[in-house]
Amino acid sequence: MPKSVKISLLALSVLLVLGLFLGVNAHGVREVSAQAQEPGAYRQINVYGEVLQHVQNDYVVDPNMQSVTNGALRGLLESLDADSSYLTAAEYKAYKTSGGGKAQVGINISKRYGYATVVSVVPGSPADKADLSDGDIIEAVAGQDTRDLSLAVIKLMLEGAPGSELKLAVIRPRKADPDTISLTRVVVQQPNATQTMYENQSIVDLQPGVLDHEHVSAVERQLKASDKGGTKKVLLDLRDVSAGDMAEGVRLANLFLKSGTILTLEGQKFPKQTFTAEAGKAVNTTSPLVVLVNHGTVGAAEVVAAAIADNKRGDLVGEKTFGEGAQQKTFEMADGSALILSVAKYKSPAGKALEDEGVTPGTVVASAAPDAGDDEAAPTPTTNDTATRNAPKAPKPRTDRTDDQLNKALAMLKAKAA
Repeated sequence: MPKSVKISLLALSVLLVLGLFLGVNAHGVREVSAQAQEPGAYRQINVYGEVLQHVQNDYVVDPNMQSVTNGALRGLLESLDADSSYLTAAEYKAYKTSGGGKAQVGINISKRYGYATVVSVVPGSPADKADLSDGDIIEAVAGQDTRDLSLAVIKLMLEGAPGSELKLAVIRPRKADPDTISLTRVVVQQPNATQTMYENQSIVDLQPGVLDHEHVSAVERQLKASDKGGTKKVLLDLRDVSAGDMAEGVRLANLFLKSGTILTLEGQKFPKQTFTAEAGKAVNTTSPLVVLVNHGTVGAAEVVAAAIADNKRGDLVGEKTFGEGAQQKTFEMADGSALILSVAKYKSPAGKALEDEGVTPGTVVASAAPDAGDDEAAPTPTTNDTATRNAPKAPKPRTDRTDDQLNKALAMLKAKAA
């Protein structure tokens, strides 16, 4: 087949794919050439066609144009946000049949700077035992560069059969060369919702771990029990809470708010939804409250932090949160491929999109360095608290190094009148 014909067919294929992505109907497809002369997205189709032609004719070797097109479409989606993905037909087939619930290594990831990035690590998991932490860059999974993989595909690759091996190339902060790490997949158990008492049980430190129905219900029970027991002040620790769903984030925020906006959801074609606090679902709306957040505070936990801060219900201490909060929709393409596209974004009561801005605490305190700290500088919890003594212990407790964020939060609560 003549090269010019091949180029024409390829350009036509790209036009059809982009036409589907842009929502072009049958009438619109017939008018693409006219619309391409106008300002806006359609004009870029001609530019893309020209780029393809140069790649085909002038690149140093004869390129694999299917790979070029797949990469271009993946880049198109990832340029929007980390959660939007393009999946080839083979990838989408695997995505649909995965079912979830397989063994993993205990890391929650997103994409930043083109690479997969560790958002948080489940305590006691294989990743935790290998000293992976938030901010680590996963350069490769099973030998494949994460720059060339969509987020949805990377998450699939992290899963596997219990006992199977997973190899990662990890770039850690302040270290140029990647470490090659071999981890064994297990069925990861999420941490329980726990609590710790301070200052003669006048301060209760609630640590949900995960924002699902079970864990939020546990926090609700703990909050009610501590209120009856005379606890006057509340510390809500949302650091490294990256798993959970938005509805449970709204429910947790409502425990501390009797009125006001908690969250809004809105998109270009998505009708605005407003989630407000209901007085009947509130548990504690008056006790002094401080919320701890860090870079591993993601999604539903960011909803809670933003709602409490914007409604002036409590103070935020720690670091700027990760910044994730969008609703996705899957669009299936005619060739079996698919788009996972963000169609609406969650916004704080003040109108800030969580996906774009995250949540910045009023009192910024950096996390402790990995090699910093001593046990004596850590806060000492009340030892006669039954719930605390019986709570499952993480392999690496918070008191193994100086916790400046916790210390600052406790100091702020001590200074507040009950």
